[in-house]
Amino acid sequence: MAVPTSKAELVEAIESSFARLMQDLSTVPSGRTAEKTLEGHVRDTRISVHDLVAYLTGWNELVLKWHARRDAGLPVDFPETGYRWNQLGALAQKFYADYEDVPFDELLRRLADAKARIIELIERQNDAALYGAPWYETYTMGRMIQFNTSSPYANARGRLRKWKKENGIA
Repeated sequence: MAVPTSKAELVEAIESSFARLMQDLSTVPSGRTAEKTLEGHVRDTRISVHDLVAYLTGWNELVLKWHARRDAGLPVDFPETGYRWNQLGALAQKFYADYEDVPFDELLRRLADAKARIIELIERQNDAALYGAPWYETYTMGRMIQFNTSSPYANARGRLRKWKKENGIA
C-alpha cells in the first residue's frame, strides 16, 4: 500500500491493515498465544503472539498520549519518557512487560479501542493539519500516526503469517 498523503488515505490504511491483522489473529489458537516462538523485535529474540499485540497496543496508546499531552500544552517526550529513538528494542521490552498480565482477549479489545480512538483523533483533523506542516521534527502528524499504526499492523501481520505457516496454523 502506498504511503498515505491525505486524511482519507490514512484512515483507509489504518482500517484495512488492522482488519487484515485481526482476521489473522482470530485464527491463532488461544493455547498458543503465550508461546515465545515468534521472531522478536530485538535481534535474536523470541516473543509470543501476546507480546506482538502488546507491542502494537503500546505504540497505539503512546500515539494517543502524545496527542493528549500536546493538546494540553504539555511537552511530549518522543518516543517515550526515558527512551530515545535508538532504544526502541528496550521500549518494545517495556511494552511486553506493561501488558504481560492482561489476558489475550482483553489485550485485543484494548488494541481495538486504541485504534478506534486514533481514528477519532484523525477524524477531528483536516488534511492541512495532518499533512500540511511538520508535527514532530520533519514528520507530519499523519506520517507519525501512520508510522505507529498501519505500518506496524502490516509488519505484525507478516510476522504472524510466517509464524502460522511455520507452525501449521491455517
